Amino acid sequence: MYKPKAGLPTREQILDFIATSDVPAGKREIAKGFGLSAQDKIGLKALLKDMADEGLIDSAPGRAFHKMGGIPKVTVLRIADVDDGGNVWAVPERWEAEGVPPPRLRVRERKRGALGVGERILARTEEAGNGWIAHPMKVLALASEQVLGVLREESGRLWLTGVDKRERREFAVADAGGAAPGDLVLAELAGKPPKIAARVVQKLGDPFAARSFSLIAIHKLGIPDVFSQEALDEAERVSKLPLGEGREDLRELPIVAIDPEDARDHDDAVWAEADDDPSNVGGWKAIVAIADVSFYVRPKSEVDREARRRGNSVYFPDRVVPMLPEILSAEVCSLKEGADRAALACHLRIGKDGSLKSWRFTRAVVRIAANLSYEEAQAIIDTSSSPVDGRGDMLSVLQPLWACWHALAKARDARAPLDLDLPERRVVLDEQGRIMSVSPRERLDAHRLIEDYMIAANVAAAKALEAKKAPVMYRIHEPPSREKLAALKEYLETFDVPFALGQVVRPATFNHIIERIGDADFRPQVMEQILRTQTQAYYAPGNHGHFGLSLGSYAHFTSPIRRYADLLVHRSLVSAYGLGEGGLPADDAANMESVGEIISRLERRAMEAERDTTDRYVAAFLSERVGQVMDVRITGVTNFGFFATVEGIGGDGLMPVRDLGGEYFRFDEGARTLTGEHSGDVFAQGQTLELRLAEANPVSGALRFEMPEGKGAAQPPRGGRKPVREIKRRGRPANIRHQGKRR
Repeated sequence: MYKPKAGLPTREQILDFIATSDVPAGKREIAKGFGLSAQDKIGLKALLKDMADEGLIDSAPGRAFHKMGGIPKVTVLRIADVDDGGNVWAVPERWEAEGVPPPRLRVRERKRGALGVGERILARTEEAGNGWIAHPMKVLALASEQVLGVLREESGRLWLTGVDKRERREFAVADAGGAAPGDLVLAELAGKPPKIAARVVQKLGDPFAARSFSLIAIHKLGIPDVFSQEALDEAERVSKLPLGEGREDLRELPIVAIDPEDARDHDDAVWAEADDDPSNVGGWKAIVAIADVSFYVRPKSEVDREARRRGNSVYFPDRVVPMLPEILSAEVCSLKEGADRAALACHLRIGKDGSLKSWRFTRAVVRIAANLSYEEAQAIIDTSSSPVDGRGDMLSVLQPLWACWHALAKARDARAPLDLDLPERRVVLDEQGRIMSVSPRERLDAHRLIEDYMIAANVAAAKALEAKKAPVMYRIHEPPSREKLAALKEYLETFDVPFALGQVVRPATFNHIIERIGDADFRPQVMEQILRTQTQAYYAPGNHGHFGLSLGSYAHFTSPIRRYADLLVHRSLVSAYGLGEGGLPADDAANMESVGEIISRLERRAMEAERDTTDRYVAAFLSERVGQVMDVRITGVTNFGFFATVEGIGGDGLMPVRDLGGEYFRFDEGARTLTGEHSGDVFAQGQTLELRLAEANPVSGALRFEMPEGKGAAQPPRGGRKPVREIKRRGRPANIRHQGKRR
């Protein structure tokens, strides 16, 4: 292999290393392969960027490199052909090398005839001679030309209108498949523009019926929502497993689970008391007990295969699409009050300053003293009294939890993680699935308490595995790119807020910006812009730290019922600490990079589904208020208009520039403004104004606004704005709230 040399490798050496590496070669692997020092790693980063700019290399989504014009070690392929000899050929689903045709890869099928033209696979690739070979790892959901939409009739013809608000086209229906106008259907498209016809392949019912909005997202994004009978039968069998010998007995401790009042499962529970160890005066002992899913869901089992295919549970206002069958997710694995449950216990010793002094992990049996909602727990602390409900003295249980949390909060404040106060929306339904209310979720100290205990356990899990040199599936959030920081600087200049690019950027840097702004009316839009500046969090076995939380080592350990990443961390802990059966298999340990890419992608799919469904519920809620004038805030400005959200409710709607009046409006991308050429009226991101709701489409989740009669354009925010040059912005916002409990 490569012998360490002084200084940086040449471009040719790096290309050779990438081509011959047995594993996906990212910056970390290249640096290790050439034995680079910490100082040389800085130069390597610049060299790799230069090579990318020169068109020599490209990077895959998991940050592994490959030759430009080549193929990532692990990638998504589409089956393009099956020749007369039965050979299966595939092409990359994404191909961005300009002027270079996509290569054809011969697919080595494990079972002859298993793959057909049009199917998608995740495959490991290798260059063989003058060609490429693909080794299938997983068959993926079809991304064929399918459209989820609603049928409408016009002049005796049926047309299909897509549910995606970004889809502007309608399609003539060649075969309705028994569906009628107004039905929600899944259709296949055939033909080429402009003669594309739709054939209905599945009738899904009334798109406006209660509980249909989540169904739209499930079908649109291809989320698996039905378990195989084999997986259900297996889950039934393993649910009857005895808890096993050798577990630490924690049933006498009053461990409590604190969750949202509408929680469908209970992954975690907590307990704390003052530490009587003289070496930790003023400190605390705490236990974070997590459902021992790895005991029931063994590697390579049917339930495991189904869980990996999902990647995570998906939570909608009306239902949950669980990662595990219900008998496990909502019953046997769920930490329920009064029931003996298998747990993986994280024992923590916490200093009076909130620092983690030590940790250990055991398999345990617990008996939860109470399942409390955040509101119940907060009320007990606020009133200093326990409810008379037969659950005993909850105040004496919660008070040490709160006292220990105050220490954890000190440590959190000292490291100054990113602190963005951006409320989430909560949709409340009645028993028939009708919308009762849409409002921001209230943030209580009880929420912060659980978040801080979970963060402490996640850090302990990562560090414990590092100490054993065991595989870790890290939760990674990298610092913002220079390009995004430059865009933020330009944006902040429009408010006369200084931001120096030369500084070392930390989460506290952004917190200081928010503090400097104070209660200015543009505070919410600056926080949203800071959020957009962040990178997308992801899962990978190479540690790059968690910028948003200001942590060097961080893994997801606390939610194995609903996140596959956490299950992998549990298995690695079981193996590393000799805790019994259900450990991490060698092939999973070797393929953590590709698994991380898969579950990161599935997480983004779940987030999109949850967000789109909430938008549909909001649109349905507002559909009864069409024609009313309401307070809105501008969330985005484009050259064709601006987007606005209804204050206190949410939902994004378009205000087309053509409806702003007869004059020409000039778009400034840097300042994100539309300015009237003659009137000087300005529409800017973050502005609040009154608009009339012109349309609310529950099927697509889209809103459309118009100016109220007799109303002029809104005025600029206080402090004014000055013109700035246009800046191109790219990238996606980060998922900063993952450290909490997404239900």
